[in-house]
Amino acid sequence: MQQNSPYAPPASSVVSNVTGERAAKVLQNTYLLLGMSLAFSSAMAWYAMSAGVSFINVWLVLGVYIGTLIFTNVMRNSAWGILGVFALTGWLGFTTGPIISMFMQTAGGTQIVTMALASTATIFVVMSGIALVTKKDFSFLSNFLMIGLIVAFLCGLGAMFFNMPALSLAVSGAFVLLSSLLIMWQTSAIIHGGETNYIMATVTLFVSIYNLFMSLLHIMSALSGDD
Repeated sequence: MQQNSPYAPPASSVVSNVTGERAAKVLQNTYLLLGMSLAFSSAMAWYAMSAGVSFINVWLVLGVYIGTLIFTNVMRNSAWGILGVFALTGWLGFTTGPIISMFMQTAGGTQIVTMALASTATIFVVMSGIALVTKKDFSFLSNFLMIGLIVAFLCGLGAMFFNMPALSLAVSGAFVLLSSLLIMWQTSAIIHGGETNYIMATVTLFVSIYNLFMSLLHIMSALSGDD
């Protein structure tokens, strides 16, 4: 009967090491692609602001966003998926430019935009740090996040259709909470091997950051009395 060498590591330890190395690689690639995506999105927003691009129809924004999201998901295992990431993030940056420009032209608007950016960066670092430092598995939040995002999205459409500022503000608050938790959940999924595709992980984190920033911008503007 064959026995394991006393000098060889247990099979479970080998599997754990391999999984850990793979997760570290996915996390590294995710942060690299996320950083490039944020830079490209910022450049597109700056271009839209410099070119004086006016507001873009919300249905066109959603249509292109959903189209690029589907394309990226289908092509997530090829280089085309990376192209999809830049198309999606660039589009969101471009369509956000006119919104930021509007805020910058109001009294105190520059401060609001700066505070929203700083708060978004802080929340991202904190929520990612919680997942990385504690190494806790937050997969139990999956159903809550999925249902919460669907409800918040539908309520957001309702607030837009029926012009309900109070509901719109509540939806922004909900997106701040959900986006923050989603950052922590996605980071946890990567380090625990639940997410092995860095392209889709990048999309999830980028959209979370985008929703977080836009929601904070709305809330801070409302609190300042400029909305």
